[in-house]
Amino acid sequence: MTKRETPARLVLEDGAEFAGWSFGAARAQAGEVVFTTGMTGYPQTLTDPSYAGQLLAMTYPLVGNYGVPLQKKTLEPFCDEDGIPLHFESERIQVSGLVVSEHCREPSHFASSCSLSAWLEKHGVPGICGVDTRALTQRLREQGVMRGKIIVDGADDVTLDSGDRANPVAEVSCSEVRVYAGRRMGEGVPAVPLRIVLVDCGAKANILRCLLSRGAEVVRVPWNCDLAGLDYDGIFLSNGPGDPKSCGKTIATVRRAFAVGKPIFGICLGNQIMALAAGADTYKLPYGHRAQNQPCVEVGTRRCSITSQNHGYAVRAESLPKDWEAWFVNANDGTVEGVRATGLPFRAVQFHPEGCPGPRDTEYLIDEFLRECAHRHPGR
Repeated sequence: MTKRETPARLVLEDGAEFAGWSFGAARAQAGEVVFTTGMTGYPQTLTDPSYAGQLLAMTYPLVGNYGVPLQKKTLEPFCDEDGIPLHFESERIQVSGLVVSEHCREPSHFASSCSLSAWLEKHGVPGICGVDTRALTQRLREQGVMRGKIIVDGADDVTLDSGDRANPVAEVSCSEVRVYAGRRMGEGVPAVPLRIVLVDCGAKANILRCLLSRGAEVVRVPWNCDLAGLDYDGIFLSNGPGDPKSCGKTIATVRRAFAVGKPIFGICLGNQIMALAAGADTYKLPYGHRAQNQPCVEVGTRRCSITSQNHGYAVRAESLPKDWEAWFVNANDGTVEGVRATGLPFRAVQFHPEGCPGPRDTEYLIDEFLRECAHRHPGR
C-alpha cells in the first residue's frame, strides 16, 4: 500500500467521523476544527498565525493545484532584504492539520517547486483528503466549532485535548524587538519617517509590507512588551490566534497607551484587545468568520466593503462603554466588525485591511491611520 493510499480519519468530539486518505505528514494531530471559504491563497492561509494550532478544513473542493513557491534547493521560503517572507504570512505552516475534499498530487505552476503534500510533510503537518467537506462544514455550522483529530492508520493516536494551548499568542509572537526601515521615499512621504510600533500577537507578514511600503519605520515588539520609554508616532495592534482574554499583558499595555493619546489602530485580535482595554467584553462565535468574502457595513455611511476575515471571537456590542461605538458591522449576522473612540484616535477593525490573500478593498484604512499619525506629529 503506497503512502497516498494510507487511510485516515477525521474524528470530532461529538463522535462524528469522516473517512479519507492521508497526505502530508503521516501522523495524528488534534486541534480545534474550523473551516474557511477562500477559493485560493492556501500558502498564505496555512502560514497565517491566526490559525495556529487549528485543524483547517477548506471548502473549495480542489486544493494544491498550483503547488508551493519555495526555493528549489532548500525548500525554504523566499524572503526580502529584511527577512520577511514574500509568498507566505509567516516563516512556517501554522495550522496543526489540513482537511480537503480533493488534494492535487501533481501541481502545475511556473513558481511551484514542490507539492502541497511535500510541504506539509517537511513541517510535520498531517493532511486528510477525500473528506466530504460540504457535510463537515454544515456540521460545524450547526454544532459550532469543536475539537477534533486526524488519525492516520499505522500512526500513534492522540487525545482530543492534546492540541489545546493555554496562550497561543505567546507561541506565535516575535521574541525580541526588531526595527524595520521604511522603503518608499518621495512625494507625499515625510522626510523623517513615521515610527510605528507593531505589537506582534501573531502578525501577518503583509502588515509589515503595507506599513513599510508607505515609508513608515516599524518597531516590531512582542505581545507582552512594555511600551514605556519607546518613542513612536502610532501603535498598530496585530492579528493573532485564540481567546483575546488570554492576552492580559497586551490589554494592560493598550490601556496605558490610551493615556498617552497617540493614534492606535488594531485589526482582528487587535480589535478585540482594544475593546477589552476600553472596558468592553468579548465572546466566542459559534463557528467564527473565516473567509475572503465577508460584507462589512460602516456605521453611519452604509458603505459596504468585502473583507477578508479569520477570527473565532467578537466584541459584545452592548458592552461598549461610553465614548466608544461600533464602527463596522457584519452585514450577514450583525456582529461588531470594528470599534472606535469618539473624539480620540483609537480605532480598530475585526477584518483584515491588508488581507493576503485578498480582497484588500479596505486597505485605505491603513492610509488613514498613517495620516492621523502624521497630522498629530507634523515634524515627521
